[in-house]
Amino acid sequence: MGERSLARGAAGWPERFEHLQLPPERVWIRGDVPPRQPAVAVVGSRLATAAGLDIARGIGRDLAASGVQVVSGMARGIDGAAHRGALDEGGTTVAVLGCGIDVCYPSEHAPLRRAIEASGCTLTEEAHGAPPRKAQFPKRNRLIAALAEAVVVVEATPRSGALSTARWAADLGREVLAVPGSIRSPQSEGTNLLIRDGARPYLGPADLLEAVPGLAAATPGRRTGAAPDAASRLAPELAEILSRMGTTPVLPDELGAALGLPAAIIASRLGSLEVAGAILSLPGGRVARTF
Repeated sequence: MGERSLARGAAGWPERFEHLQLPPERVWIRGDVPPRQPAVAVVGSRLATAAGLDIARGIGRDLAASGVQVVSGMARGIDGAAHRGALDEGGTTVAVLGCGIDVCYPSEHAPLRRAIEASGCTLTEEAHGAPPRKAQFPKRNRLIAALAEAVVVVEATPRSGALSTARWAADLGREVLAVPGSIRSPQSEGTNLLIRDGARPYLGPADLLEAVPGLAAATPGRRTGAAPDAASRLAPELAEILSRMGTTPVLPDELGAALGLPAAIIASRLGSLEVAGAILSLPGGRVARTF
């Protein structure tokens, strides 16, 4: 797991950087798995809610389970949760830094960074020793957008850097999706504004596959059924939902009421169960177990 420097145009150079008007001239990479396609960026607020963190981690898991690389910025909050979700599923994830490759920011993410580099990589265009200055993060965000085929914004205030990533993505012709939230939540104000202005609402993995049909080809693990012991391999929060589902199809709102969970969390977890082949979506909005 060594560090390497890549000049623009050299072997291994991420070709999608060339979609930028001003690509970096050099990047530093540390880790085992470089950026590759297909990839989706998951970004959002540093001051995330508990629901937002759960949703971001679930999206990271869904993407990794589908063979899609997760790209984010290793920041506190939504970014870190998305990376962790990808790692939960044994997927690869790329953290694009706004500081030197030899600087760990935030410092408490040192264990997360080691895990990212063990199965994916960290990447930056900043020189060695460069501290994380505010002006460097918009530059970082353009690289996140360039590497991804789509950007999913989970939570964001109107001044959030995640909206900068969304703007870069739109300028590059990438799909932008946003998780809707309460109109009374500051963390959802930015995502709701994105939806108002034309971004596709993200309610589950199906929305991403509809927005970027090419991602469907990268889902070798997607199944219509599951092995008899599949329930034992589910995360506890997913197994709990499955245990509340009998043989009769049920509405997601009914599950949410029974478990005392918000609709957004239920939607995210049902999406994870569908990717795992544990449930099917039926006409009329109901869902049913497959085993």
